[in-house]
Amino acid sequence: MGVWGIVFIVAAFAGPLGAMGGTVPIGINAGNGIGLPTTFVVSTVILLLFSVAYTALTPYVRNAGAFYAYIGTGLGRRTGFGTAFMALLAYLALLVGVYGLLGSGITALLASWGADAPWWVGAYVSMVAATFLGFRNIDLSKKVLGSLLIAEVGIVLALDAAVVVSGGTDEGMSSGFTAPEALLSGAPGLALLFCFLSFLGFEATAVFRDECRNPNRTIPIATYLAVTLVGLLYVVSTWALISAWGDTEAISIAATDPGSMLPGAVGTYLGSTAEHIVQVLYVTSLFACLLSIQNVTSRYVFNISQRGALPAVLGMRNERHGSPSTASNVVTAIAAVFVLLAIVIDLDPATELYAWFAGATTVGFILMLLGTTVSALIFFARRRRAGQLEESVVRVIVAPAIALICLVAVFVLVLQNLRELVGGSLPVAWAVLGLLTAAFAYGFVVATRKPGLSLDN
Repeated sequence: MGVWGIVFIVAAFAGPLGAMGGTVPIGINAGNGIGLPTTFVVSTVILLLFSVAYTALTPYVRNAGAFYAYIGTGLGRRTGFGTAFMALLAYLALLVGVYGLLGSGITALLASWGADAPWWVGAYVSMVAATFLGFRNIDLSKKVLGSLLIAEVGIVLALDAAVVVSGGTDEGMSSGFTAPEALLSGAPGLALLFCFLSFLGFEATAVFRDECRNPNRTIPIATYLAVTLVGLLYVVSTWALISAWGDTEAISIAATDPGSMLPGAVGTYLGSTAEHIVQVLYVTSLFACLLSIQNVTSRYVFNISQRGALPAVLGMRNERHGSPSTASNVVTAIAAVFVLLAIVIDLDPATELYAWFAGATTVGFILMLLGTTVSALIFFARRRRAGQLEESVVRVIVAPAIALICLVAVFVLVLQNLRELVGGSLPVAWAVLGLLTAAFAYGFVVATRKPGLSLDN
C-alpha cells in the first residue's frame, strides 16, 4: 500500500458523508450552532499537533499496533498491553455501534422505496459483506473503500460548490465561521466532542505499516494528509451546509429534524435525483466506515496475538490472500453476538446502540491520544538526557507539550459531558469508564504475568 491507499482507508473510517448527515447536525444542535465549522478548525489543529509527536515516534516503533505500540515505547510494555486491550474494546464497541446505525439507515432507505425490513436485517447482510472483504487481501478492501469514498466526497463537494455559487439563502453565507462569539456560544465543549468523534480512526495509518511501502516515510505523510484533508472537508462542508439553510433556519432544522438537514439541502441545491442519490450514498458511506473499522479491529487482534497476549491462531495469516482472516472472523462473530443482544433487549439501533457504543469509543480514543502524547514526551526526554536526540526540540518536545495541554482540556470536557455522550444514562456512563478500565487492567496483568511478552516484532 502507498500513501493514498492508506489515506483512502482512514478517510473512509471517518465516513465523511455519514458524519455530515448524522454527527454534524447533532453537533450544531447540541453544541455551538453556527460556530461548529470553527470548532472543526480547532479540533484539526489539535490533532495535527498530536500527529507531530505521533509521527516522530514512528521510526522507533516497529510494531503495527498503532496506539498501544506507541504508548508502550515510552511508558513500558505493561502499559502498552493494557492500552492494547482498551483499544480493542473501544474499536469493537464502535464496530457494533455502526452496525446499528447502518442497519437503521438501510431500513430508512428501503422505506423511501416503499419496502420494509427491521434494522437488524440490513446489519446482518452488511456483516456478511464485511466478512467476505475481510477475508480477502487488503487491496480489495482498498478498492471498495476508494470507490465509495470518491462517490460520497463527490456529492458533498458538489453541494459545497452549489451553495457557494448561489450565495446561500437570503441571509447570505453563514457568518458563524468567522465570528469568535459563535465559537463560544451554546455548549462549545459538546461541539468539540462531536468534532473529535468525526475524526475517529485517523491513527489507523500506523496499523497498516506491515502492508505499506517504506513505512517510516509513508505513515507520517499519510497521517498529515488524512488529518488535513478530512479536517478541511469538515470545515468547508459544515459551513456550506449551514449556509444552505441560513444561520437561523439551520439551527432550527438541526433541532427539529437533524436527519433531513443534509438530504434537504441536497434536494434544494442539486435536485430531487441527487437527494435520492445521497440517501444511497449515506448507506454506502456507513458501510465504508464499517469496513474500515473491521479492517483496523482485525489487525489489532492479529497484532496482539502475534505478541502472545491472545491465542496464536488469531495471529495467523490466510495462506492464499495474506489477510488476518481468522482474526477478522472472530471480530465479526463478536459483533454478531452483540447485535443479537441488542435485538433481544430491544435497543434502538441509532439512539441507544450507536450512541452508547460510540460514546465508549470516544472516551477510549481521547485516553489513547493522551497516552501517546505522554509517551512521546517521555521517550524523547530520555533521548535528550542521553545526548541521543536527533530530532528538533520543537517537534518532539514543544509541539507534543502543547498537544498534551489541549488534550487534557478535551478529556475534562469528555468527563463533564459523558452522560450526554452515551444517551443521557448515568449508569451507562459509569459502565463505559468501568469497562475501559477493566480492559486496560486485564492487559496490564497479562503482561505482568508473562514477562516474556514483547511489543516488538
